[in-house]
Amino acid sequence: MNLPNTLTLFRFILIPLYLWAFYGVSSEHKVGALLILLLAGLTDILDGYIARRTGTVTQTGQLFDPLVDKLMMVAVLFSLIQSNRVSWIIAGLLLLRDASMIVGATFFYFQGKRAVPKANRWGKITTVLYYMSICAVILAWPSATVAVWLLIITLIFSYFAMFVYLTNMQIIDVRRRVL
Repeated sequence: MNLPNTLTLFRFILIPLYLWAFYGVSSEHKVGALLILLLAGLTDILDGYIARRTGTVTQTGQLFDPLVDKLMMVAVLFSLIQSNRVSWIIAGLLLLRDASMIVGATFFYFQGKRAVPKANRWGKITTVLYYMSICAVILAWPSATVAVWLLIITLIFSYFAMFVYLTNMQIIDVRRRVL
């Protein structure tokens, strides 16, 4: 197992740690959970950078990295719904987007194919907005209303990024390496 895949596995382990930190503290301010989430974001940046820089991109990493990212988002959104920090509608639309991407990737995987998107700036902007808005929601800063509006902007960007992702995606037949 190479370093980028180890970082992805570490990020997977951070999911239950995030939930423990979120629910294990009675304070309204879930700073520990937020720090774990930010650590997950940092390892996400690092594993991709290291994999591309060292030429250690693997099929395992390409499959599990986005899956772990989506699972972390799901855990965070459910914790925010359950604690009444985010409405079901906003979280549901974000979850629908992520679930559809997971189902789509799984569909191609079981057909012996792999969906390979081209990286785009909209996805990166969405990720930054997502982390900013989740930080604002968790800390209720600068206010709960502003935090929710930031999350709505993130929602809009996420669907736009998904549209760009889908229009630029290539399907590769893993069995024959050509499609």
